[in-house]
Amino acid sequence: MGRISQIWVYLAEQPLLWLTITVGLFWLAQQLYRASGDFPLLNPVLVSVAVLVGVLMATGTPYHAYFDGAQFISFLLGPATVALAVPLASQAVTLRRHWLSITIALSVGSITAIASALAIGWATGLQGEMLLSMLPKSVTTPIAMGISDQIGGLPSLTAVFVILTGIVGAAIGIPLLRGLGMRDAVAKGFALGVASHGIGTARAFEHSEEAGAFSGLAMGLNGALTAILVPLVVWLLGL
Repeated sequence: MGRISQIWVYLAEQPLLWLTITVGLFWLAQQLYRASGDFPLLNPVLVSVAVLVGVLMATGTPYHAYFDGAQFISFLLGPATVALAVPLASQAVTLRRHWLSITIALSVGSITAIASALAIGWATGLQGEMLLSMLPKSVTTPIAMGISDQIGGLPSLTAVFVILTGIVGAAIGIPLLRGLGMRDAVAKGFALGVASHGIGTARAFEHSEEAGAFSGLAMGLNGALTAILVPLVVWLLGL
């Protein structure tokens, strides 16, 4: 055991350790997910995050030490988000054909996301900074943290709510929409993007390129609309 501890201390000092562990865990989680026949509760993001948190706790590794090694993944988040425009460009004809439906769905989805955050918060007794931090839960993390900071929430707590929302949406989104009788890839992708931002968009791309393209569109549009609506709701309700 002493030798194992020494080996771990050595490895923990290497800058690429946590990057390697993160990528490896996600790859293993994907294999498990596919082997299970895409069972929702074995979503790769959900499984890899849970295992990774367990590893950090078991090894006593603080988050900042983990992030120092795995920050390259965070860096790639920006280029990956911009790259969503590529498949969307190939769906330009479909986008023009469905512009009215998209506008209505975006408005309803964004308002519902904010209303559900308020309902959950009030039902669980959240107040003040805690409640404000939950309001932008359905938009991508950088935008959500900016909104949270603007309205007096806690950006770090908002990031947790955002990730949890994305994981839940990615895990149950497609099966739920299928159970409700929704068959159109555009509708399913857009719903995932509005409700569960980037993590849901990744799941939408697994479903089809068309669903992924419109999920990416929904994620961007919902971020912009939420940035307008959340401060307005906070002002109207006096939160």
